[in-house]
Amino acid sequence: MTKSDRHARTDWYERSGVRSGPHRTVTGPLDPASRFFPPHLVPYWGHPLVRALPDRRRHELLARHLYHYLTYTAHFETRVVNRATERIADGRTGLALPASVRLDAYRIYCDEGYHALFSLDVVEQIAEATGIPPLPYAFDPFLRQLDGIGSELLTGEPLLAQMLQVVVFETLITPVLEEVPGDRAVLPVVRDIVRDHARDEGHHHVYFSRFFERLWNDLPTPLQRRAARCLPELIVSSLAPDLRPVGAALTVAGLRPDAVRQVIADSYRTRRSEAALRSTAAHTVRLFQETGVLELPGATEAFAAAGLLTAVPDPPAPPVGEER
Repeated sequence: MTKSDRHARTDWYERSGVRSGPHRTVTGPLDPASRFFPPHLVPYWGHPLVRALPDRRRHELLARHLYHYLTYTAHFETRVVNRATERIADGRTGLALPASVRLDAYRIYCDEGYHALFSLDVVEQIAEATGIPPLPYAFDPFLRQLDGIGSELLTGEPLLAQMLQVVVFETLITPVLEEVPGDRAVLPVVRDIVRDHARDEGHHHVYFSRFFERLWNDLPTPLQRRAARCLPELIVSSLAPDLRPVGAALTVAGLRPDAVRQVIADSYRTRRSEAALRSTAAHTVRLFQETGVLELPGATEAFAAAGLLTAVPDPPAPPVGEER
């Protein structure tokens, strides 16, 4: 263990949100002009049918988009990230992990549980302060879809699929974590909790990047090939918008079913959203490139087919005198 690693582990007790962060609360009456969420991060915000809604309904839409983001975060942290992190911490991955790596996993487990807590705490606080209730949300359909990718592409390897899920999710860098803390138009309590979250996630990114190198190098080549074809699908599934709560929020805002379908069709799975997906996944894809994942047969094509690469590079030319 290096000196910097030892410092990072002892430093957790002073710098992690769950150990040292204040309880973030809604203070005073809410400014009617305060934004619950940056509108440019809401794909449907500029749609003509949404722009035509009364201001009050649009205000409620931003609140419910925030509720959805925070509720989804709470579920993903506890039911996907911590599902795998607990296995790492408890030594049930099949890898020979030193105690220091397992202790770090327990620290991350605490972080993620706290992220879920403060996410739902802020939903409740804002709902009480505004009178805008959150809509019912079911995470199970999303989780079944995510787990289904592993069941299909990594048949018989559920543990590996869960390890890859957590690596993917913890190395993605989302626009929300990057942009919200600095957007002074957004409600302060929202900026604060997203800043707290982003600070912890920076450390998690480093941890899971290193963990993936251990995991990848331990896999036999046939399993590496299967995993390489599974990874792009896991990235896309982790970033795919859950459209059910979007439709519910638009419906409550006053749009008829045909208008809801139109807004969703026009706002999601567009060329712009594909570019945003590549941008969000760029650090994760780079990790896989540096680890050698894309060097395996068919891997580059699988990442390109998933829209994660702008172009598929030509195969290397054979040495002079060697036939193709």
